[in-house]
Amino acid sequence: MTTEISALDLEEAGAVLAAESARFASFGWMRGTSGNLSVVLARDPLRLAVTASGHDKGELTPADVVLVDGNGAAVQGGRPSAEAELHARVAALAGAGAVVHVHTVASVAMGRREPGGIVFKDLEMLKGVGQPAHDVEVTLPVITNSQDMKVLGDRLEAARDPRMPAVVVAGHGLYVWGDTPRQARHHTEVVEWLLELELTQR
Repeated sequence: MTTEISALDLEEAGAVLAAESARFASFGWMRGTSGNLSVVLARDPLRLAVTASGHDKGELTPADVVLVDGNGAAVQGGRPSAEAELHARVAALAGAGAVVHVHTVASVAMGRREPGGIVFKDLEMLKGVGQPAHDVEVTLPVITNSQDMKVLGDRLEAARDPRMPAVVVAGHGLYVWGDTPRQARHHTEVVEWLLELELTQR
């Protein structure tokens, strides 16, 4: 059964994404117009609200959002982020309800230092992504960047570790996801903390 997405549904999703964007922008993780966020509004067929392209992420309004389909193509609204297709791929692949893409210094720096993946262990903060704090190694995958979202999605699918709701795109930034925008935010903050710790220690 097809779920209808109303203008009010899209506006409410836009308000959530605008608030989340402002938070990440305040951390310096979405400088200028960089980065993008999404939230799943329907599963059958897949529909996501994605932040619109070309907007300052610290100044988004509830209207600065686009409804896209499972291929990242606009269904309603203006022009979505060029990476909307990857958001849809993550939502379908990981069952995520929300996806965050930020451009942090730590993710780019650590992606260059550890192109085979970044290993974390014996850290209390791992509990923030649902993993034990001790006696378990968890790897944050690093994948090579591409301007082709299908190629990038294939790389993400091949590298994804179900224990880690995130992946670093080398030379680009960080993709993180969760069941809800709030959980995706928490996962993003935890993974970025882990990356900053590794960068500081080295």
